[in-house]
Amino acid sequence: MSGSTEGRAEGNGRVYQSSGDQHITEHHHHGDAWTAAPGTAPDSVRRPAIGRPPVVLRDRVELLARLRSALQDGGAHQVYVLYGLGGCGKTAVASEIFRSAVAEGSRVGLWVNASDLTSLRAGMLAVAADRGAGEGELTAARSGLRAAADLVWDRLDRSPQPWLLVIDNADDPAILREGSWLRTSPRGTTLVTTRQVAAHWWPGAELHHVGVLPREDAAQVLCDLAPESGTVEEAAEIADRLGRLPLALTLAGGYLAHQVIDPWSMAKYGRALDQGTEVDAIELLDQGAEYGGHDSRHLASSTWELSLDALRLQGLPEATNLIRLLACWSHDPLPVRLLAGAAIGAVLPRARVETALRGLLDHSLTRLVPGPPRCVRTHGVLLDSVARSTPVDRRDSLLGAAAELLSTVLPDVTRPWVWEDPPLAPFAPHTRALLRRASQWADAGPTALARVLDCALRLVVALHRAGDYASALSVAQDAVVRGTRLLDARHPAVIAIRQRVGRALYRLGRYEEAAAAHRLALADCTAAFGADAAETLESCAGLSSVLFWGLDQKAEAVSLLRRTVEGRAAALGTVHPSTLIARTNLLEFTVGPELDPVTGPELLADCRGAVGPEHPITLATQLNYGFALIVGGHQRRALPLVRDTVAAFERTCGPDHPKTLAARSLLSRALGEFGLLEDAVAQAQLVADARARVLGPEHPWTAWSLERLAERRRAVRRERQTGDEA
Repeated sequence: MSGSTEGRAEGNGRVYQSSGDQHITEHHHHGDAWTAAPGTAPDSVRRPAIGRPPVVLRDRVELLARLRSALQDGGAHQVYVLYGLGGCGKTAVASEIFRSAVAEGSRVGLWVNASDLTSLRAGMLAVAADRGAGEGELTAARSGLRAAADLVWDRLDRSPQPWLLVIDNADDPAILREGSWLRTSPRGTTLVTTRQVAAHWWPGAELHHVGVLPREDAAQVLCDLAPESGTVEEAAEIADRLGRLPLALTLAGGYLAHQVIDPWSMAKYGRALDQGTEVDAIELLDQGAEYGGHDSRHLASSTWELSLDALRLQGLPEATNLIRLLACWSHDPLPVRLLAGAAIGAVLPRARVETALRGLLDHSLTRLVPGPPRCVRTHGVLLDSVARSTPVDRRDSLLGAAAELLSTVLPDVTRPWVWEDPPLAPFAPHTRALLRRASQWADAGPTALARVLDCALRLVVALHRAGDYASALSVAQDAVVRGTRLLDARHPAVIAIRQRVGRALYRLGRYEEAAAAHRLALADCTAAFGADAAETLESCAGLSSVLFWGLDQKAEAVSLLRRTVEGRAAALGTVHPSTLIARTNLLEFTVGPELDPVTGPELLADCRGAVGPEHPITLATQLNYGFALIVGGHQRRALPLVRDTVAAFERTCGPDHPKTLAARSLLSRALGEFGLLEDAVAQAQLVADARARVLGPEHPWTAWSLERLAERRRAVRRERQTGDEA
């Protein structure tokens, strides 16, 4: 610990040690320190060395009940260990139990700071003095002529009063074990607070995890500290932003409660947290410490450095590198298999990843979340604090490695014809968090930033393929804004995401916006890459769909798509999957009597040969060929083809996927034109219900589906009326 190494004596006491911020005084009385007059013994072992205790201790009801029950039952020969992340309120719980034991349980309360060996030794010798050890015994223990721990526990065992001994901040259990400082006694109970979770350090002890607060209690902490600053709901929103971490809540509440000239409301504080970067948020939190006299252990910017320093002293500097890598991602559960990728070698040796992760787990810097998949979860304020202190020259390699590791679990957009269905849920928040971190670490190199944008693109494509167009649009728009600021609007990685913005807008029925986005991207692609470049042809294809189906500008749409087919065929060949995609879309655009009857079967054969019979490209071609047959009046041939396509899409994509619904809508039309009107209504009803459920009742596709359903029902009524008249 830092601070003065000079001691001080007060009253009838003698100084046995003073290191850092704790002053230990021996007292020759056994009164209640909680009710002693101010100034009598402010830093004695008879009171918690924590400054001001919480106004009200929120939540922790079950834990407090368990510990109080143990003390009421005697609690002899027992050690209780409170473990958890720094800032979670372990010391606050211990302080409340200490107060309760002294005030209500007729016990002597003894408090020792164990943040380092010097403080522990001095504190425990002060305990021995409090329990009656003489000056000669203490001198012998201090000089090494007598085992200090033996003296302490001999006096504790012979104490005339039952006691509660709190050993606070025992984050390095090795110093307890090496001196045999932690024992049990028939006369009292020991309560330890620590960040060290590994059970082998605490044999025979009863362990209790102390985590973050429930939302309601976290909000109430802010209201307790700053009751005039805002509503409970505003407090809850701030609590969510701070991950409901008691330390962060205390710092925020302290800041809100002590602004005099220009008092801040909770709403203003919440905006300040969100409008700046997370680095600014950490600085804002630490300003709250100015009003509470907190040391580095109670600063959001530095409290976890204590644990990382301990890991470095234990020979695990790689733990710091690993937590910096985790800081590139989100506080949401992270599948641990992500850490097995080869790219992690750019951050720390792969052979040391397991050991480094175990070190973080043991020091409560992260925790395991049961699967499947098996995950680790790290608190958001901790991640932001670590990111804030990460050296500038390490950020490029960290971002690059984080992006490379994520890219292995997201779809490969360089091959859009390879249909994958990755589990998006575990990785989506980490992709978005990586994008935000890249914005904060804007001094990273362009290569790493481009890799981050590639991850965002992969996520957008995966969300789009899954039919979640709103989320795809949200991620894409965020990535475009950040990518434009970090690189340039015409950077290939940024343009690729801009094209996805247009596609998502189209799927959401926002056709004018989609067309504008595609036209701007097309112009930039042409200027940056040339008229025949792959990027330019991709913009042509995206714009063509909007014009054809959304804005009824069919001639321009067909022209753009023909350009795409010709350009891709020339560059890639006629049966390349990218060319096949454009060819099947062109088949859909040009159905009618003038369509060459060979076009559909020929294209279908090319797709089956190139990508397989049940690939989405083949199924889309099959569907478009069925559409061409219906338009050409060949319903009998179309009906089985469309039925098979619906069944295949349902197997591969699911019943509510847009491709399945498009195929089912065409099936309804084919059934109606074939005279199977009741079946046509049933299929139209399924489509309308699904689109209303997935897209919402106001979406243009939902409205279109409802119109088709009404048409089918009218056809049924007309048929029934005709039958009745006959």
